[in-house]
Amino acid sequence: MNPSQERLAADHLLSIARADIAVILGTGLGVMEESIAVERAVPYADIHGFPVSSVKSHSGRLLFGTLGNARVAVMSGRFHLYEGYSPREVTFPIRVFAYMGIRRLFISNAAGGLRPDLVPGSAMLITDHINFTAQSPLTGPNIEELGPRFPDMTRPYSPALIAEARSFARDSGIDLKEGVYVQVPGPSMETAAETRMLRMLGADAVGMSTVMEVIQAAHCGMEVLAISAVTNNNDPDRYTPAPLEHVIAMAEKAGPTIARVFAGVIKG
Repeated sequence: MNPSQERLAADHLLSIARADIAVILGTGLGVMEESIAVERAVPYADIHGFPVSSVKSHSGRLLFGTLGNARVAVMSGRFHLYEGYSPREVTFPIRVFAYMGIRRLFISNAAGGLRPDLVPGSAMLITDHINFTAQSPLTGPNIEELGPRFPDMTRPYSPALIAEARSFARDSGIDLKEGVYVQVPGPSMETAAETRMLRMLGADAVGMSTVMEVIQAAHCGMEVLAISAVTNNNDPDRYTPAPLEHVIAMAEKAGPTIARVFAGVIKG
């Protein structure tokens, strides 16, 4: 992929609007859009080089507007490895944001809980992750102007933003769980044996997105805050299917909590 594609996309978007913060909305989490004073909505298909999401619950638009005093760019829908996109294609928007001068990234996703207390409809603040895809968006030629060949991943999630989220949740009476998120490629759900393995590895929630984006953001030197909407509880001893309708419904249930925390941190 030619790095100039990201620059072209960034220059095009900067001619439309500017932003200080980017937000990625996952499955069923469009409620966050209601918190934004939207000024412009740009379909992904109109942005040079942008992939187009094939996920039905993702509207596929980049929204520009304000939240409090902050200028935000909100991705209403993201891209996944299971759609057939490469890690570089999945993270194309992150590099575009970097070229736009955006330094903070807020990410939401839908995930299955691997702990008993992570019940459907709850929200989990991501403190670390496990990349179980065996892939990386940094494979291939390094874009030196964005970051180093071997970026540090000691703290991919901003300790400062995590502290702000904790403080806001505590002061607001929000039950915000915390844990380690693991990304699997998908689109098949986890077997009972895979769930046991992921628990043994130290994962608290599992999903099919986010980690690629966070790796790219870390490479670009961005501060990241990420929260999972828990859509089902993966109990390997009492396994029940989680149909897409249920996943979306539970993500929508957790959505207002995630939107409140994001808005609270962004507004400061």
